[in-house]
Amino acid sequence: MTPVSSISAGAVLAAAGKTLGVPEVQNAEEAVRSPKPAADEYVPEEKREPSGLYWMGRDEDGQPRIYFDDPERAADNPERTDGEKDEVWVGNTDRVDREIEKLKRERQELEQRLGTETDEARIKSLERQLAQVERELKQKDNDTYRRQHTQITKRS
Repeated sequence: MTPVSSISAGAVLAAAGKTLGVPEVQNAEEAVRSPKPAADEYVPEEKREPSGLYWMGRDEDGQPRIYFDDPERAADNPERTDGEKDEVWVGNTDRVDREIEKLKRERQELEQRLGTETDEARIKSLERQLAQVERELKQKDNDTYRRQHTQITKRS
């Protein structure tokens, strides 16, 4: 038998690996070398066929916008290469706002006249007019009426 100090460590490990079914140890260069680094790879997505769906998004200014995947437009013009931008539509509620302001002024005027009137017949007439103005104001001063009467125009 040979003394332990004279046996090399590699020989002991090689012998142990053969006897216990453990694979042999790699040499020092292979053990230090790391595996190939994993990298993401860009795989371009195929163009999908337009589906006719709407979706919310943001335009280049960060404003909310509704987009539409129009199958007919895609058939007419599959890819825009002329640099033309999509159409931009703008809603305007100024007319409705003016109507509401007019009704509020009319209501205020009727209330003032009602407070100073002394004739009973005239008071009843003013109360009927005031009730009519308040019904009209209640009908028009809401979001549903504004949406229904919004003027939509194409911005060039």
